[in-house]
Formats: sequence, C-alpha cells, structure tokens
Amino acid sequence: MIDVAFDSVGRADVLLAEKLGVTRSFARRLIDEGNVSWARGTGTVVPALKPSRAVGPGDVFSVLMPPVEALELEPEDVPFDVVYEDDFLLVVNKPAGLVVHPSPGHWRGTLVHGLLFRYPDMGPFNNVARPGIVHRLDAGTSGLMIVARRQEVLEALQRDFRDRRIEKKYLALVSGRFSNVTGVLEGPIGRHPTNRLKMAVSDDGRDAATAYRVLWEKAGASLVACGLLTGRTHQIRVHMAAAGHPIVGDTLYGGAPSPRVFLHSWRLSFVHPATGEAVRCVCPLPEELSAILRRINSGPADPAAVPSS
Repeated sequence: MIDVAFDSVGRADVLLAEKLGVTRSFARRLIDEGNVSWARGTGTVVPALKPSRAVGPGDVFSVLMPPVEALELEPEDVPFDVVYEDDFLLVVNKPAGLVVHPSPGHWRGTLVHGLLFRYPDMGPFNNVARPGIVHRLDAGTSGLMIVARRQEVLEALQRDFRDRRIEKKYLALVSGRFSNVTGVLEGPIGRHPTNRLKMAVSDDGRDAATAYRVLWEKAGASLVACGLLTGRTHQIRVHMAAAGHPIVGDTLYGGAPSPRVFLHSWRLSFVHPATGEAVRCVCPLPEELSAILRRINSGPADPAAVPSS
C-alpha cells in the first residue's frame, strides 16, 4: 500500500495516472477494482471513489499496487544514449540518477518509461508490452546495460548472466591504496541487519566475488577496474567498503562526499544470442567523473584515458 498526495485539481483517474506513470485506463481499473481509497484533506475517508471524481490539493490516495511487472506504464521521453542496437537487443548508456524500473518513490521518469517511448514496438514479454530489462544498475551508477527487445532474447541473456558468460567491467574511484595491484574481494553478501537500505558482508548472505585491477593512484585515491564474478545487489560497493576502500561519493557505505557515486559500467562483452557474433561495447567515463580525476591529478596527464582491455 502506498500513499499518493495531490497538488493540483482534476479527475481522480487522470491525476493518479500522472503520479504513478501508468496509463489512464490502468488507473481507472485500480479505482474500479477497489484498490484505491481516498481521504479528503480533512482526513475524512470517502467511500465508493469514482474515476471521474474531482480531487485537489491536500487529498491523499492510498493505493494497493500490483507487482511492478503488471503495471501498464505510460511512455515518457526520458534521456539516455543507445550504444548498440539491432532488431533483437539494445545496449544503452544509463546516466547517473536515472532509476531503471518503477518502484515506490520512483513511479515516473524511469528508464523503462523512456524505452517504451522510444521503442513502442518492444516486447511483448510475458504478454505485457514492456522492455526486457536483463540486468539493472543502481540509480547512482552510470554506464552500459543490455535491454532485450524480444522474449526469447531476454531469456537467453538471463541464462548467460546466470552462467557468467557475460563480462561486465566497472570503473570505480575508491579511497586508499591497495597493497596488491590485482586481486579478488570475496565475502557473502546479504541484507544489512539494521539498515534495510544497505547490504553487508554477512555469514548468512550469498557467496560473492569481485575481481579488481588498479589502474591509477593519486592523493590517497585509486581508480580501479572491477569485474563481477557474481551478481549481488550493491556488490562492488559492499566489497570495496568492507575492504576499507569505499567508493568516492557513496556515502551510504562510508565513501567520501562527492556530487555523485564514482561507479561506472564501462565495458560489456557477450555473444549475441540471436546471431552468435561477439559483441563488445565500451563506454568512456562521463565528463563529471573525468573532471574529478583531472582535479585529483592536477597535472598534464589525463588519467581518464584508461586501458581498453
């Protein structure tokens, strides 16, 4: 159950659709099926809500939402770049700050809304016309993501991720210097025992391993290339913090304050599930991250020119 407050006057179904980023017909169905209760600004509960009922500032809806996969989303023009595209799949460059999938607090303006706007013929997936999100990036992480355009491609790519046949490389700027230039950080990852927003290395977590290679060091910071040997939530962030090297900008895990989390999905390599060809995509650091390195380096060399392998 979520609460939705309004700041304008209009029909209940129209304003609810706008707030949730769903179609008007889906909002109307939520109301008709009794999944929406409504309290006036005075706190008085209004029974038998009608989709056409006028609502205004101060009114609050309590909405029993179905699973995210069942939502009928309204396409929105959301900015993102496409690095690779064919009839079967896309590789997109997700900007930092863009949430991948609708969730509480992020019902509009997600990558999924933007994909539906730019590719209206995508899908269907499990009889729902929506993008095939193969894997996700945290909202604060930028860089490469694979998106399937067909159900069979989605299933094949999900198998490849599960079987570790897709190579993912990230760039991260972390605090401190490593004693070894290369290595593997290991430790099972599970939900943090007291902070539900965080993950942690925990004995009852799932096995996780992150390979790293130091590319550059300066002024007590290290630029590292990270490879995911497993795919756990917040994996790189948790392993780096547990090793005493929190990511710059990742204040949730003890990182030094910065305008954004310095974590970027830099390279993706995989075998195309439809053509059998090797696909390798590289996405340079965005300017705001390169600028951080230039400020630290404060010399003629540009440390953002990282190796291509």
